[in-house]
Amino acid sequence: MTKQWVAGFRSAVISPYEKVQLSDPRGFHDQTVRQVLHMAGGGEQIRIRLSNRYGRTPLTVAEARVAERKNADEIVAETDAVLRFAGAGHVTVPAGDEVVSDPVDLPVRAGTDLVVSLHLPQDTGLATYSHMPAETTYVAGGNQAGVASLPGAEQVHGRYYVTGVDVLTAENVAVAVAFGDSWFEGVGTTHGANQRSVDALNRRLERGWAVNQGIAGNRLLTDEIGEHALARFERDVLSVPGATHVLVNFGINDLGLPGMLGLPPATADELIAGFAELARRAHDAELAIHAATIGPFAGAVYPGHNTPEGLAARRQVNEWIRTSGTFDAVFDVARAVEDPARPDHIHPAFDSGDGMHLNDAGARAMAAAVDLDALSL
Repeated sequence: MTKQWVAGFRSAVISPYEKVQLSDPRGFHDQTVRQVLHMAGGGEQIRIRLSNRYGRTPLTVAEARVAERKNADEIVAETDAVLRFAGAGHVTVPAGDEVVSDPVDLPVRAGTDLVVSLHLPQDTGLATYSHMPAETTYVAGGNQAGVASLPGAEQVHGRYYVTGVDVLTAENVAVAVAFGDSWFEGVGTTHGANQRSVDALNRRLERGWAVNQGIAGNRLLTDEIGEHALARFERDVLSVPGATHVLVNFGINDLGLPGMLGLPPATADELIAGFAELARRAHDAELAIHAATIGPFAGAVYPGHNTPEGLAARRQVNEWIRTSGTFDAVFDVARAVEDPARPDHIHPAFDSGDGMHLNDAGARAMAAAVDLDALSL
């Protein structure tokens, strides 16, 4: 059977130099950074992607290793392997660039936790990163990339430089890209427990998987936290190897985040035009596109987030998403998680506590809204 490289894991990144930051950016100097990657899909070989997209100086990686995770910061020692880049055990990634490792003979299955350890010997400057991945990264002094565990390591909640794992697998595997905001990235779900909505969806899928390209705070139309969806669609969806479908979940931050910054929300017409453009680009690339309705956020505790104008636009856009026929399928997240007595609010059983994000049960309800027959995965 013919094999191909497809995405088995993805992690969308932002610039540490953005004006609005939801978590603290940082850099490294003579430290080992050990990161946990929860695989959406598996294969007989893997290769790791590293990005210095937003770095302002070259990134030197003196040693890089990959292994299966045993627990916390501990690896399964017998699976440990050196990552090589064009045959070398070290690599320098120019500012603004990315690299892909040579293939590694490490068979993995969906649901496996891989651990990637990077020794960064020089001052990196602020790191290109995924800012709210709902997972712990372990940082220790010096080169400890090959040690089995890192007792006493600093624990941080970002993911740095790692943007993906490709897997070599059967040609007929289908891959969906979950392209959206915090409701995909997993804010509000139990940290380190893989309870994101995309994880819950993957537990339902049988003939493929979904990789997670969510960025908390990301918007459809405007840069602020990460490049906006229309700007990053080429890189974070169309360039994903093996992608056959895209699931889009945007809108809350176009409607709520501007209020926190003292600006008016996007209009319904602006959002509709943006969604229509995403659908056009997906169909031009022969990808099926499935759209989520915009979830409720009237109970958000963040100042200025839940304006009457924003909530009215949400209802108008959702009706268009449901009825316009623009998308191959719609998953009605809004109805799946709303409080029937107050439809602009998240149901109390699904609220993480801030009126804006879903807890574990809410993430499962969001995943359950996806029609698997329409998704064909």
